[in-house]
Amino acid sequence: MTVQPAPAPADLGAPIADWVRIEDLYDDPYPIYRRLRAESPVAWVPAVGRYLVTSFEACHRIEQDADTFSADEEGSLMKRSMGHSMLRKDDPEHQVDRAAYGPVLRPKAIKETWTAVFARNAEKYLADFAAAGPGADLHLGFAAPFAAENLREIMGFRNATQEDLQRWSQTMIDGTGNYADDPDVWAKSAASSAEVDAAIDELIPVLTADPDATLLSAVVNAGLPVEAIRANMKMTIGGGLNEPRDVLGTAVWALLSNPDQLAQVLADPALWPTAFEEAVRWVAPIGMYPRQTTRAVELGGASLPAGARLGVVIGAANRDPEQFEDPEAYNLNREKRPHLAFGGGTHFCAGTWVARTSVAQVALPRLFDALPGLRLADRPAREGGWVFRGMLELPVAWN
Repeated sequence: MTVQPAPAPADLGAPIADWVRIEDLYDDPYPIYRRLRAESPVAWVPAVGRYLVTSFEACHRIEQDADTFSADEEGSLMKRSMGHSMLRKDDPEHQVDRAAYGPVLRPKAIKETWTAVFARNAEKYLADFAAAGPGADLHLGFAAPFAAENLREIMGFRNATQEDLQRWSQTMIDGTGNYADDPDVWAKSAASSAEVDAAIDELIPVLTADPDATLLSAVVNAGLPVEAIRANMKMTIGGGLNEPRDVLGTAVWALLSNPDQLAQVLADPALWPTAFEEAVRWVAPIGMYPRQTTRAVELGGASLPAGARLGVVIGAANRDPEQFEDPEAYNLNREKRPHLAFGGGTHFCAGTWVARTSVAQVALPRLFDALPGLRLADRPAREGGWVFRGMLELPVAWN
């Protein structure tokens, strides 16, 4: 479909990057990010109707100043797709919702309750994937069902399948990234949203009467309003599935493309967490999220008016040469520097330890142990996306 570029604010205060196209961002955003950083790290991009922020310094500043850069954006695509979740709230409202998540997702609970679940699911879906034989797609055949089943169990959707969560997640996050305003995308997102509402409504009385260790039980019994429960669960279905799924695929793709680094990790399993962190830096699964200015402010050489809609481009910040040496390369031996793949400040990703544990501690070592000689297949791997980015296909072979 043809989309009309968004009109620029009257008091723009920044260069206009009218050469940026959504389809190019989807295919390969990194050349675009390099040019934007070089020309202006804060630029108005008509194609997406917001200022894109592409330098590490500016993105980090935004995360540390919630008073100036609000998460509660007007006209939010995420609100339209999923409802008003904690990701689009500022404190103190944000903290009220987030507090209910703590007991379920903190490292102690991950270790004592959920690591065993991750291990069981890894064994099941690795066995299924191995049975498919060499040439199978690791992204769809292992990473996606593994991440989806882990999330289904953590969230407590006993009345849904992992296939349901995959469908819900993809269609709703397509809505949050629907900058082209495609009506078919909105229709699919709305249908999944309604299914999630129905599943939650069915479980609320069950979990009120008989609480368990799941996330849905925690938020129900924390006394959150039903609309907050629904919105936060939809937000979690989106990021909680795509982040571990996509970093798992990216890490495998990176290691198989760099045999010397793979050999390093196989010789020293203590490096699996390092391989994970470099993968999530190299290709940030959540590549961009919005903020809105509450006052006029100078940022990255631009003079932004109050109410300016920003895109905080983590996918660009994590490849900023001012922060990382040779940032376009996957290199697990690089100097350790902080990245922004899990956000920062009060909105630091609540599911960080789920991703780190399920992927770095469980899935990656078991995958390479179960499939000796794992390597890329003859059919090429593909990745895509910019608001969310990850593998689309990852065909592999093994001995």
